[in-house]
Amino acid sequence: MLNDTTRQSIADKIHSCFKSCEQIGLLTKAYPEMQMEDSYRIQEKVVQKFVDEGRRIKGYKIGLTSKAMQEMIGATEPDYSAILDDMFVNEGAALLRDDFAMPMVEVEIAFVIKKRLQGPYVNAAEVIQATDFILPSIEVVDFRVAPEPGINVVDTIADLAAIGKVALGGNPVRLEDIDVRNINAELIINDEVRESGNSAAVLGNPVTAVAWLVNKLSEFGVAFEPGDVIFSGSCTRALPVHPGDKVTARFDNGLGDVKLSFE
Repeated sequence: MLNDTTRQSIADKIHSCFKSCEQIGLLTKAYPEMQMEDSYRIQEKVVQKFVDEGRRIKGYKIGLTSKAMQEMIGATEPDYSAILDDMFVNEGAALLRDDFAMPMVEVEIAFVIKKRLQGPYVNAAEVIQATDFILPSIEVVDFRVAPEPGINVVDTIADLAAIGKVALGGNPVRLEDIDVRNINAELIINDEVRESGNSAAVLGNPVTAVAWLVNKLSEFGVAFEPGDVIFSGSCTRALPVHPGDKVTARFDNGLGDVKLSFE
């Protein structure tokens, strides 16, 4: 375990990387004694620095929702991060590649919360009752901690679970009108389908992922609040993007498309 002074020093470095779009080396190499709790406490400190600058938490992302991804990065459960207000961009926005260190894109289903929800022991039924509607979304993944060989979940959690930006589609669908366990999605880059997947890849059911997160957050005294947007995890691999790329996330079952471009 790390002491609080070291945790704060790491948080300061990661916060600076957000501003400079530069990367630092693996935390687990520099601090081999670093553990999972250290990572989440560092993440809290990074988020708090942004809050102190006037930003607000507007939601959370869940990562590592497939067993394959967990095994690849040495995790036994998903991870998560808070999402700040200025990480949300408009659907159709043109983003600058140079505003990121190492951008990649993936497709997700986002849950919009309508009433306060706090764990522990929240189940799927309570998640459904607390959800106003779902939306299609794109997450732009980015890495302040460079994903070098040997990277593991302890590195990524401290780096706000590699959150960059998120974009929401404008076609809300209520859970009672859709089988959220069976939504097909495609990741299209420059009019070519590059990845496809099904929502069942997200812990078998995205509702299960959201329930996991609210129960996990309860360990840190955090609850979902009305209006929070919860990104339930990707059902496709993340792919890199470059200047000139046009990205579309396409969902069936009436959710429709979300688009972004990069300059």
